[in-house]
Amino acid sequence: MSTLVLKVPAVPERSYEIQVEPGLMERVAPALAADAGEHACYWIWDQAVWGLWRETAMKLGWPVEGSRRHLLFEGTEQKKRLAAIERLATALVERNADRGSALVAVGGGVTGDVVGFLAAIYLRGVPFYQLPTTLLAQVDSSVGGKTGVDLAVGKNLLGCFHQPRAVWIDPNFLTTLPLREFRQGLAEVVKTALLGSEDLWDFLEREADALMAGDVSVRSHMITACCRIKAEVVAADEREAGRRRVLNLGHTVGHALERLSGYALAHGDAVAMGLVAAAEWAVKLGLLERSVALRLIELCRTFGLPTQLPAAASGADIVEALRSDKKYVAGRLHFILPVRIGQVTDRTDLDPAQLRTVLDRLRAA
Repeated sequence: MSTLVLKVPAVPERSYEIQVEPGLMERVAPALAADAGEHACYWIWDQAVWGLWRETAMKLGWPVEGSRRHLLFEGTEQKKRLAAIERLATALVERNADRGSALVAVGGGVTGDVVGFLAAIYLRGVPFYQLPTTLLAQVDSSVGGKTGVDLAVGKNLLGCFHQPRAVWIDPNFLTTLPLREFRQGLAEVVKTALLGSEDLWDFLEREADALMAGDVSVRSHMITACCRIKAEVVAADEREAGRRRVLNLGHTVGHALERLSGYALAHGDAVAMGLVAAAEWAVKLGLLERSVALRLIELCRTFGLPTQLPAAASGADIVEALRSDKKYVAGRLHFILPVRIGQVTDRTDLDPAQLRTVLDRLRAA
């Protein structure tokens, strides 16, 4: 088992363990009982995940239908709204959840974001635990304490930082994950390697076939490497005042594309497009060698990720959509660009007109 500790220097009590191990789900109930003690724990599941893992949950003694400590949530981007928070909070009140209670998020990134935000604001804050079941959540969103919901005008515009008590990652959950959803997580893996680790990048190029074939040891290594990189970044900058912005690589254009599609475009696909856009802009600015951009495009294609933007999304439309991005600070957009594999730069002095040109060149014919 790989155990990482995400240390929040300013507030040690917000530090927590991130555990990665196949079969870890079998030890979640005892670990939860040991940490939460006599306090009531309310398990909030993505309802699609519950349908796949119901029998296993019963065997492991987790709360099931009919239990007051079992709740379901439709974990889709379209449901990541305040209405979901109100519905779940009302259900907790009806179940007598108090300040001593804790929440357990079981599902993908949307479920973790929503349950984390609910935990942050329910009765002004209760603890929560992450049990991520998708690759995207396991390598990215379950770690770091970002929680929130979307508004019609943009992603994650309401939210807060609320660190989990623990993150328990069992790669065996990926055995029921559709290939398309697995690929969405690979986009975040590629992002993590591009911004923080040449070793991880080389590993992905070398082990791509094994990853796609389901080799659990290779997948576990990949997940652990991603969590370690993100934990190091978050520990240095919990509230995204500086260094943590590097984790937005690929997400600036990516979030704009998601919004323009009405959230029909999958998050990982949008991030992959955003990564290619960032690399192409970096090449145009002379910050990145063309060979690196080509390696990025090839790796994305190997993983079945798109490298061209939708034909319907013009450069002008994307740049306009960026104006509602939360990464705008004091009227300036922070745009993360790669300078080599394992290193990026945060720029606020870039010309939007130049970005429009780059984006239009990347549109599918």
